[in-house]
Parts: sequence; C-alpha cells; structure tokens
Amino acid sequence: MTRRTDWAEDGFAASGAPRGRGTGGGDDSAADGDAAYGDTTGGGGPRHGGGARAGGSRDGGPRGGRGRRRRTFGEAAAEDGGDSSSSRAEREEPPADPVERARAICLRLLTGTPRTRKQLADALRKREIPDEAAEEVLSRFEEVGLIDDSAFADAWVESRHHGRGLARRALARELRTKGVDPTLIDAAVSRLDSEQEEATARELVVRKLRATRGLDRDKRLRRLAGMLARKGYPEGLALRVVRQALEEEGEDTEFLGGEGV
Repeated sequence: MTRRTDWAEDGFAASGAPRGRGTGGGDDSAADGDAAYGDTTGGGGPRHGGGARAGGSRDGGPRGGRGRRRRTFGEAAAEDGGDSSSSRAEREEPPADPVERARAICLRLLTGTPRTRKQLADALRKREIPDEAAEEVLSRFEEVGLIDDSAFADAWVESRHHGRGLARRALARELRTKGVDPTLIDAAVSRLDSEQEEATARELVVRKLRATRGLDRDKRLRRLAGMLARKGYPEGLALRVVRQALEEEGEDTEFLGGEGV
C-alpha cells in the first residue's frame, strides 16, 4: 500500500527549516549558509578562507577583516560535505519505518545546509534506506520545494563567483560533483556573461598584482596567469587580462605576443 506523504510540509515546518523554493537549510541557494545565496566579498565564496595579507588573500581574494570571516553558501557546502549534519543524524535513534527514517534524515541534512537531490540520495543509500522509501521521500520533498537543484545551482554560481571569483568552467565542474543535471548547470552558469567574467578576472589580477611586485617579469606572468587558470579562466582571457595589468604598471609585454600561459 502506498504510504501518504503529506507529512513533508507539516513536518518540515515543525523542524524549523525554511519553506519555499530555496534549497533548504537557510541559505548554498538563496542560501549556503550565513548568506544563503550571498557571499560577501570574502574572496569568493559558492563561506568556502584562510589568513589574509594586506593586498589580498593567497588566491587573489579580497582581504579579510578582523576576526574570523563567516563562510558563504558555497564554501560551507563544499567544505562540510554534509559530514557534521550526517553525524548528528546518525547519533539520534532513527524511526523504525524506512520512510519516516528517510524523512528525518533529509530534514536534518537540509537544516544544516542546502543539498542537491543526489547528495540526499547518497546519504540515504549510505544509511541503507530502501530505494523505494528514498524515492518516495525525495520526490515529495521536490514537490514541496524542499529540494530544488535549479535554485541550488543558481545560488552556487552567485556565491562562488562573487565570493571566490570562480569562472564558468570551474563552477560547472563543481556543480557536476554535486550531481546537478547538466541542463541545470548550463542554465546557471549562463547567467554569467563573458563581460562579467572578464571584469572579475581583472579584479583578481589587480588584487594579486601588488604581491608580485619585485619579482621578475616572467615570474609575475606565471603567478598571475596561474591564479586565473586555477579559477577556471580560459587561457586567452587570462593572458589578455594579465598583459593589460602589467602594461599599466609599465612592464614591457611584447614578449607575450605568441606565448601561452
């Protein structure tokens, strides 16, 4: 007999988790964390930093303020990976019914931080929830908006681009590891146009430029271009942005004419 699943909305409200279109948990979509969707300019982050020096962080992110910087949506989801919430869920005595167990596990995990459907499905499989019960709960949660991979992807792109300065290629790679459907990934990263991507690349180079002063020209090039490459920027864009930044400082960039990064 099919079990009624109209408990999802009522149970979720009772748990204190947010309703609505977000990916849940107050946050990696409108939400990953302390700014659900947002990131401050803490160096880039889909709450995913370390110590900052005057002139910028080690990866070209913005300087940290006093005290410990709060992690953004993407940072928390990427760093935590659900471990802390999963541990809390495992410490509590689970209900005997597999559907109720699946529901309780998902609610706890979503309260901790937003999750994709695949992340929750993996967590349920790890807890040995039967596939039928897992499918029932996950589908119901999607119906009521507690799981929304599209909103998750949009929030991830917003947070990780503005927080960590990641380019579209790097953002798409991260979302693939979260199990987001390729169509949703394409839609999310397409919100970043090439002009915005280039503007962010320039900001990253400007922040990193001061730390390279005093180095020889080739080392400056490798460091700046390498930083952009690690964040997913295409070689041509990275080379152009670095060339312009060095020219503004009076460096001779003729040598960059036909070289790759």
